[in-house]
Amino acid sequence: MATEFRFCPQCATALQPLAQMEDGGEKTRLRCPACNWTHWNNPTPVLAAVIECADRDGRVLLARNAAWTGRIFALITGFMEAGESPEAGIRREVMEETSLQVDALKLIGVYEFERMNQVIIAYHALARGEVRLSPELAEYKLFQPADIVCWPAGTGYALADWLRTRGHEPKFMDFRRRP
Repeated sequence: MATEFRFCPQCATALQPLAQMEDGGEKTRLRCPACNWTHWNNPTPVLAAVIECADRDGRVLLARNAAWTGRIFALITGFMEAGESPEAGIRREVMEETSLQVDALKLIGVYEFERMNQVIIAYHALARGEVRLSPELAEYKLFQPADIVCWPAGTGYALADWLRTRGHEPKFMDFRRRP
């Protein structure tokens, strides 16, 4: 879900979908017909961590966001801050949301999440410490890698790729089968 721009932030004129030549050819974007300001609508970088708890027999921490209605457990995620590297950002997010100390990071991959207009940068984080959740998270569970069920979207694909590196063929939730 992209931010909805309707008016130019420079001159307050209503934006219009206007075609213009760019490096890759003609492209239609929301543009201001008065001052030519362009809403680029570029994806937002989001950081994600598959947290392997070194001091808990290598189990993986998944957490449930306090704003979610269902009992779905997912990766720790957050937005990268201006002026920080992705690695520093995911270390900060893991600390802020779980109080865990990250000992090592390894890039899993980069994933599109078009529905939210995001690009996910996913890491495997080897972490330790006592889990203390931020108010953003309602609860957490520790899973053996073989017991994890992935979700067929965004960070679920990152988790599946990490599981494959550990010799586990991932299982996926089927959202079509609802009781």
